[in-house]
Amino acid sequence: MSDREGARPLRIGVLGCADIALRRMLPVIVGAESARIVAVASRSRQKAERVAERFGCDAVTGYRNLLARDDIDAVYIPLPPGLHFEWIAEALHAGKHVLAEKPLCTTYSETVALMKLARERNLVLVENFMFLHHAQHTVVRGLVEESIGRLQVFSSSFGVPPLNPESFRYQPSLGGGALLDVGVYPLRAAQLYLPGELEVLAATRRMDPVTGVDVAGSALLVTPAGVTAQLDYGFEHSYRCTYALWGSGGRISLDRAFTPPEQLKPLVTIQQQDRLTQLNAPADHQVRNAFEAFVAAVRSGTGAPRAEAEALRQARLVEDVRQRARTV
Repeated sequence: MSDREGARPLRIGVLGCADIALRRMLPVIVGAESARIVAVASRSRQKAERVAERFGCDAVTGYRNLLARDDIDAVYIPLPPGLHFEWIAEALHAGKHVLAEKPLCTTYSETVALMKLARERNLVLVENFMFLHHAQHTVVRGLVEESIGRLQVFSSSFGVPPLNPESFRYQPSLGGGALLDVGVYPLRAAQLYLPGELEVLAATRRMDPVTGVDVAGSALLVTPAGVTAQLDYGFEHSYRCTYALWGSGGRISLDRAFTPPEQLKPLVTIQQQDRLTQLNAPADHQVRNAFEAFVAAVRSGTGAPRAEAEALRQARLVEDVRQRARTV
């Protein structure tokens, strides 16, 4: 962006009125000094007007009509995953930077194509894994070496009770299924701590015969050095949202790893021989931090090369899990 553009708030357009946008991201954008919402688009004029009135912006009928506006610098896309490729590509062709909810795409090849397009057009494209921007993970990383010794096993679980049957999460054509919705979190968390290229050794997926989507699964991964990752996820579970690191001298575990409320001081538990230590990480606002990181990437004018590499690695792992999985 030019110096003049950098001096004013980043002008944001929103494609879609998804629940995550209304509950989490749009309130953050409204409260940010670095950006302002210019317009929100929906296929339904009535829905667009309701959301626009709530957040003090313009209502637009149809996503292309929003992308055609010249008073928008970047777009936030909270659409179902099956629609991401089409509308991220449209946004990039329209010259807009893009912050898109995870997963960025439903396939690795689509992710590669979009990252290439963003590079060619010198635009920022970021996959919105908000949990990565919470301070609790920095706390855990700082404790790993001194508390548990040599890391041997990473484990993570993210499970939720059955969701609204009308949700896109139960529609294959919209990119539904537990792997793309909750399974991507343990996969992404493993990459915080396990260096090198992860290999998927085995995986399972439990399919719902009525909807045709996966509702539960697991995966076993390994690093070149032999450290393993044991991951579980699903839509048929009591709520669980955790990861743990087990090493030669102890074990660190973290609850509410992916969805901590901003007022929560997350509990970190360290188990060592004859010693149990619990401490609280600082409360943090991962949604706000994630959005401000996107704004900073746009402002820098250098793109987001790290975000690109991480999104490509994540997409490859998701595809490897899908291809290796045995249906159970």
